[in-house]
Amino acid sequence: MIPQIDNRTDILILQHVGERFHPFNTARIVRKALHRCHLITNHNREFASQPLPIHTNAGLLYPSSNAPTLPELPVTERPEQLIIVDGTWHQAKTIVRDVPQLGKLPCYRLAPASPGQYRIRREPDAQSLSTLEATIAALQTLEPDLLGLDQLMSAFLQMIDQQLEYRTHHSKWRSKQAKHSLPRHLPRGLLQNSSDLVVAYGEATPGGKGFHHRNAIPVNWVAERLGTAERFSCSLRQDKPLPPSALKHMRLPSTELTPTLSSKEFRERWKEFVQPNDLLIVYHPRTYQLLRHLNAAQPRCLALKSTFGTWKSSARSLEALVATEEIKLPPCAHKSRATQRLEMAIALVDHLRADRAHERTHTT
Repeated sequence: MIPQIDNRTDILILQHVGERFHPFNTARIVRKALHRCHLITNHNREFASQPLPIHTNAGLLYPSSNAPTLPELPVTERPEQLIIVDGTWHQAKTIVRDVPQLGKLPCYRLAPASPGQYRIRREPDAQSLSTLEATIAALQTLEPDLLGLDQLMSAFLQMIDQQLEYRTHHSKWRSKQAKHSLPRHLPRGLLQNSSDLVVAYGEATPGGKGFHHRNAIPVNWVAERLGTAERFSCSLRQDKPLPPSALKHMRLPSTELTPTLSSKEFRERWKEFVQPNDLLIVYHPRTYQLLRHLNAAQPRCLALKSTFGTWKSSARSLEALVATEEIKLPPCAHKSRATQRLEMAIALVDHLRADRAHERTHTT
């Protein structure tokens, strides 16, 4: 049972968007336990562009080598608010790197006397702590009289033991179930370093009903690098103005698209965005064909629809597949159709990667 803890130090957790579906994420437990705790999940880009609820006397808890440890601080210099980044080590590092507000804060670290107990997820080293363990260690220093931290740690350790016991006794059952809930052979590329995964969606020049232009080019093209949340977005100059019905379908302004790029300008910008080792993930092969029509950079490609074949055969569209899997999506108000479908594809990839990580945890 998760205890209710009346902490005085305000805790602000900035969670990398890649952690939102991870089944063993501990930030959610921290948020439920602490009275003063705010959890924000977003892309690095959004963290950097929007004001964060950071107080005047705030500090960043981050294992920088030159940062003082919390126990070293005099009581009068201790922060009233502690900002904690939640994600893998690489994800946390990119948040600290990309968000200017964090760079202005004093930085503090922990010096744990014993290794972390998060045995169901791999950590960079023996001294690395989960978000829950780091929060408890920080509050034990800042508020030594705070009640409930021991109970929270006990609940955490009990969860770990239950997961390890489940893995031991039910791994074969879980393996069989996984074959029915996911594609039988999830491509290895989908599980590679997230910094090399780029999800893309292109809204093609519309044709008539049941007809697609043989050499259609994108009206707009959006893409996102999963590991860093770096986004590419542009509109392309068209030979003819788009009819109002097409603009309405794409949820684009009724006025002429501005600014727009020529095909040459698009090729140059896209070439700068993609890297030699990237794997481009699209939902439908036609999206990848748009790059061919433009003679633009074409990294290795994984088409989700072609790869999964008859998986979830009743779901005949990206929207239906996302709904069938009960994947939560960010609000879609005031977004173009391309942006909304890109976020659907990203959420689907996150879901598949998290599910397969969950399966591998229980079967290895």
